Amino acid sequence: MDPDALAKAFVEHYYRTFDTNRAGLGNLYQEGSMLTFEGAKTQGAQAIVAKLTSLPFQQCQHNVTTVDCQPSGPAGGMLVFVSGSLQLLGEQHPLKFSQVYTPTPPLPL
Repeated sequence: MDPDALAKAFVEHYYRTFDTNRAGLGNLYQEGSMLTFEGAKTQGAQAIVAKLTSLPFQQCQHNVTTVDCQPSGPAGGMLVFVSGSLQLLGEQHPLKFSQVYTPTPPLPL
């Protein structure tokens, strides 16, 4: 599969799951996975899901603007950069966001 198409499919799956069932993101992380959010580092699938589900909003809608993908490392990895906006329930203006992923092959879609 084309790396760009694979990255796009991963991003669509990730944000659809985030917006509808954050607890379901656990299978996209491994124990060595790291999330850095506003300067705080969280490691491991269970800890990352706990962090994401503890965010101070329950409903949101991600609108992805860009998905840029580059190959990374000799094992077929990739670096995926995502940017867009996040609309929170009850908020008039969306928030801008950006996120970087280094999914480990094979991607768990």
